[in-house]
Amino acid sequence: MNINPLFTATATAQGGRNGHSRASDGSVDVNLSVPKEMGGPGKPGTTTPEHLFAAGYAACFGGALDFVAKSHKKDATGASVTCAVTIGPREGGGFGLAVKMSVVDKSLPQSELLALVNEAHEKICPYSHATRGNVDVAIDVRGA
Repeated sequence: MNINPLFTATATAQGGRNGHSRASDGSVDVNLSVPKEMGGPGKPGTTTPEHLFAAGYAACFGGALDFVAKSHKKDATGASVTCAVTIGPREGGGFGLAVKMSVVDKSLPQSELLALVNEAHEKICPYSHATRGNVDVAIDVRGA
């Protein structure tokens, strides 16, 4: 699929999961370590690729939700999006991811928020497009 490029983010990782990752513009500059749950050292002050993915997906989805809400003359700027990314072995070998997302906005009725979330997930969010058919994404929606 071709896209009309608007922005490109570039980052370099050295040392894999026990290394360092840095965005070319310095906006992200983190040390990485394998968490204890995966048999690693879980060094304090470090992060994981899953944390970075969760933060990116949550922020991107929040932006997509805001975009959709505005197109329907609604305000979802008070929405809180929490994204939990889990990694584990796949049946076919290797590792896979699963995502649980929670969207909370008590300023919108439940049915309205659910419709906006579904539209953001199905039509707008690039993370949702990228994960569709590849990663199990479950979304919990809690409005007023």
